[in-house]
Amino acid sequence: MSEQRESTSTRAATRNRGDGRIFERKGSSFLWIAYYHHGKQIRESSETTDREKARKFLKRRLEIVGAEKQGKADFIGPKQERLKVGKLLDALESDFRNREKDSPQFQSHMKRVRSYFGTWKALDVIPSEIEKYIQCRRVEGAKAATINRETQLLGQAFRKAVADNQLSDAPKIQHLTEKNVRKGFFETADLDVLLENLPAYLRDFVHFGFLTGWRKGEIASLRWEDVEGDVIRLRAENSKNREPRSLPLVGDLAELIERRKAARQVKTENGGVMLAARVFHLEGIPVGDFRKAWATACVQSGLGKFKCEPCKLETAERKCPTCHRETTYCGRIFHDFRRSAARNMRKAGVPETVAMSVTGHKTRSMFDRYDIKDEADQRDALNRTQDYLKRGTQESKTPVVMRRAGAEN
Repeated sequence: MSEQRESTSTRAATRNRGDGRIFERKGSSFLWIAYYHHGKQIRESSETTDREKARKFLKRRLEIVGAEKQGKADFIGPKQERLKVGKLLDALESDFRNREKDSPQFQSHMKRVRSYFGTWKALDVIPSEIEKYIQCRRVEGAKAATINRETQLLGQAFRKAVADNQLSDAPKIQHLTEKNVRKGFFETADLDVLLENLPAYLRDFVHFGFLTGWRKGEIASLRWEDVEGDVIRLRAENSKNREPRSLPLVGDLAELIERRKAARQVKTENGGVMLAARVFHLEGIPVGDFRKAWATACVQSGLGKFKCEPCKLETAERKCPTCHRETTYCGRIFHDFRRSAARNMRKAGVPETVAMSVTGHKTRSMFDRYDIKDEADQRDALNRTQDYLKRGTQESKTPVVMRRAGAEN
């Protein structure tokens, strides 16, 4: 009876809507609290059976609601407190798939972030904890650009949650200075040896990248319906800058597409024959992530190496012979073909605007960045300059009368 009287008196004391209330919920051993936020009743467990502790918990909640009304703090409710980072990453991953922005690189970076933060409560991810993650990745040998891509995904997940009203704020994330600006490019001889070491299904794919400077995802997206006569067209939705492009099929490109036509027929499991929908495929399956095959071929071609960061050891094997850890590939990458194409077209005298229309560079600054000069370019420039100076010196030594006579003749 005393407990019933206490419960009755408690309800009477908490009759004022702004005061909230404490109550017992069927099926729960804990006391529950109820209060209003923006006119909506919120109920949550106090996670205690002690009525005094439950009152203090309710008081803290009411203080937070009051502080928000005065503009002193943001309200953090039970849903926000329970929200896990894994849920935020799930939402971001779904968004990327819906917008067809998913890629092997995205999945690789997402895997790293999820393995570290996935089970954390979102409210526990504060700048100092993100800094610890960055330091951890540095110790593992990750480069600044890689770490930035990973923390960028984490930030995107939080900003999406804020936009969806799941969180009130997103943590600030440090952006590392990327000093590893790539300057690699392929010569024709490099391409030839690489093609010899690549799996057969990748050779035309890689050759196409070398000739055009197109991005990996753009090449993989090409369908046979995109080939019209002697022109191949890239759809806007498959282009990084969302602008369509077209490319005439001439010379080596025309021969390459003819080889792909011959390889379009694929045998099915029941002994029949089907036509592959994609220009580049593996037995009818679109070309996906081929980083392992690429790394192996580049190492065999002398265009890359495997490195064990902890042991500071370079090797030709995927596992470190000393510590048996997985090694990291260092060397030429597929994206180097964009630099190669820009450089080759410049050296061939192709007008800059035309070259940009081929490679898909939208701004001149990015094209200039990819137009890499090497020592051979510099040597050629110095030789031309010295030849010019020599010609000028010889002319200056020629008597004026002879120069005039030569000009009259």
